[in-house]
Amino acid sequence: MVTLATAFWLDAPGRGALRVEEVSDPGPGEVLVRTLYTGISRGTESRVFRGEVPVSERERMRAPFQAGDLPAPVKYGYLNVGVVERGSASIIGRTVFTLFPHQSAFTLPDSAVALVPAGVPARRAVLAGAVETAVNILWDAAPLVGDRVSIIGAGMIGCAVARLARALPGVEIAVVDLDRSRASVCAELGVSYVHPDDAPNDRDLVVDTSGSEEGLELALRSAATEGEIIEASWFGDRAVTLHLGAQFHSRRLSIRSSQVGMVAPRRRGSRSHADRLALALHLLADPAFDALLTGTSTWQELPATMAAIANGSSPGLCHTIDWRDAG
Repeated sequence: MVTLATAFWLDAPGRGALRVEEVSDPGPGEVLVRTLYTGISRGTESRVFRGEVPVSERERMRAPFQAGDLPAPVKYGYLNVGVVERGSASIIGRTVFTLFPHQSAFTLPDSAVALVPAGVPARRAVLAGAVETAVNILWDAAPLVGDRVSIIGAGMIGCAVARLARALPGVEIAVVDLDRSRASVCAELGVSYVHPDDAPNDRDLVVDTSGSEEGLELALRSAATEGEIIEASWFGDRAVTLHLGAQFHSRRLSIRSSQVGMVAPRRRGSRSHADRLALALHLLADPAFDALLTGTSTWQELPATMAAIANGSSPGLCHTIDWRDAG
C-alpha cells in the first residue's frame, strides 16, 4: 500500500517548497502517523531557514528525523502532533507527539512516539518541545523557594519557563521584554511583565532567552551579588560581545549555558529524554499554555509562512500549521 505525503523542504537559504514523497508501510515495531499539527520553532527554524547555522554546529544541530544536510536542501523541524493510523495495535488511533519535521504522514519506530495525555488538545501539544526545553532550563537553574527570578525575553521558551517557575512557593517572577504587547500574554500566564527600562535589579537568578546581546547584558546588570545567569538562547553564527569588566568580578557573577540536547546534569542519572518529554506533555494539561499559541495557517501556506517568520514580518509566539485536510 503506497502512502503519499506532502513535506516542507528548505531548497536553499531563504527559499522553501512543498514536495510529495512516498511513505513506507510500517514494519514490525513501527507506526504510520498522520499529522494533525506542526509547530514552528521561531528561533532555531528561522536561523535554519536563513542559513545561519555555523559549519561547526551543523552536525550537532541536526533534527532527530532530518533529511538532507544543513544548510540546504534539508527537511527540518521537530514539533509534530499526529494520530497513529497503522502499526502497533495498542496505540492505533492515539494522538502522539514526535520530533518529525513538517510532513503530512510518516513512518517511525513506535519507540519514537510519545503519547499525548487525554486532557491535552492536539494543537496545544505542539508546545511539548518548548515546555521540555523549559523543564531542562529549570533543572539547570534549580531556583529556590522565595527566589527573585527575572526571565529576559518573552518568547515561547521564556514564557514557558515563567509559567513553570511560578509554581515554586514564594518565587517572584519578572518577565522582561521590549515588546509591550507581551504584557497580555504574561497576564494570562500569571506572571509580571516588565519593560527593560524598568527591569528590577538584585535578582537571585536570571534566565536569558532573548537571543540578543542586549538581553544578556541586561541579565548581567539585573543579577544580585553572587547571582547566577542561565544563558538559554542560541546565537547561531553571531558573535556576542559582553562587558565583563566593571562589577562582573567584584559581584562574583556566574554565567552558565543550558541546552536541551542533553538532559541537565542534575537529572541525567535519573531521567531519560523520554522521561523529560513525558513530563512536558503532562504539564501541558495546564490550559494557560494556550496563551502561547498565537497564530495558525494551512500547510499550503507553509513556504510563505516560514519566510515571513524568518524575516520578522510575522510576529507572535508559537505558530502552528494545520495539516488535517492534507489527505
